[in-house]
Formats: sequence, structure tokens, C-alpha cells
Amino acid sequence: MPPRRGPDTRPPAGPSTRINDAIRVEKVRLIDEKGENRGEVRTNEALDIAARLNLDLVEVAPEARPPVCRIMDYGKWRYEQEQKAKQARKHQSTITVKEIKFRPKIDPHDYETKKGHVLRFLKHKDKVKVTIMFRGRELMHPERGEAILLQLAEEVQDLATIESRPNLDGRNMIMMLAPVKDAPPPKKEKSPPKDQGQPAAAEAPDDAENS
Repeated sequence: MPPRRGPDTRPPAGPSTRINDAIRVEKVRLIDEKGENRGEVRTNEALDIAARLNLDLVEVAPEARPPVCRIMDYGKWRYEQEQKAKQARKHQSTITVKEIKFRPKIDPHDYETKKGHVLRFLKHKDKVKVTIMFRGRELMHPERGEAILLQLAEEVQDLATIESRPNLDGRNMIMMLAPVKDAPPPKKEKSPPKDQGQPAAAEAPDDAENS
């Protein structure tokens, strides 16, 4: 079998993948470089065909009888598979759920502080679980907690959508907010224009020129 041209820079084969001379059966079912089934051929013949094309003979179905082998550029194929896996991992987003707890009788200052935390979480693309905690007789007026949750959802609607509406669960009322995909970036405050040097001197009145 003629050697492959140039140095062999292919990545190492996987532990369960046999290529080229590692394929030691007498016959294989051959799929050529165009994807066409050539039927059963002797392994030495399949290796010769791959070598003439400067490609590899790769065992793709070792359990078959005879094993199925394909002619391909194994190094290029491995590289493409690694790049696809890398891109898939890159586009995978880890979803984090943050939780903020309110009381139905929360004062305005605490409300604004907690709303600020919600906004920060949403800007970081985290989901937010908003919980209203009822105590004692507060549970007799669940509409007060629902009003707080819906008010919050309305005030952060530029950054979030309601994934699950307010729902009473025991002594807690829960609403889930999910970040919108195309949330606008936070607006930057415009700085006042810088002074352009010293102000121009006032023009002298016309009658001053003749004095």
C-alpha cells in the first residue's frame, strides 16, 4: 500500500474507531468517498483505493458482518466534528434562577431596592422567581400580593416576560419572570457638552468705534 503523502498530522483515532491498517478483517462492506455502496470488497483492496485517493479507510459500523467501512479524510472529519461540538457548547446557555422575596405590606423603599435586584438579574439573563410571603391573616387577602407581583411585572416589562403568572402555593404566592431575548441595553446618561474654550468677547457697540 503506497504511503500517504506528507507528514501524518491527523488527530489520534478514538478508542473504538479503527482506521487503515488497524482494520484486520478479511472483507469489509465499502462506502466510497462519494457515499456510494460498493458492496463487499477485500480489506486490502479497500485500503488501496483509499490510499490512491490520499484518504483513510474508517470503520463506521464494526458490529456489522462484514464491518462497514467508509473512505474519508478522517482528520478533516474529526476536526469538523470537534468544531460542531464546540459551537454547540458555545450556544448552550446556562439558565440560572434567582429568587427575590417580598412581603404583602412592603414599604416603598424596600420595594424599589428589591426591584433593582430583579432588574440586575434580568440584565444578566437570569430568570427571577418572585415570591410573596404571607403571614397569619395576610393570607386572607392574596389579591394584595398578586397586585404587587403584577405591578413589578409591568415595571420590568422591557426586560422580562411573565413565564408563569402569580400562583398561590401554601403561604407563598409565586411568579416567574424570564428575560426577553432582545432586551435593550441600559441607556447611558448623556454628559453635558464640554466648554469650547473661553466665551467670545462681546462686540463693542457701533457708536464706540467712532469715539
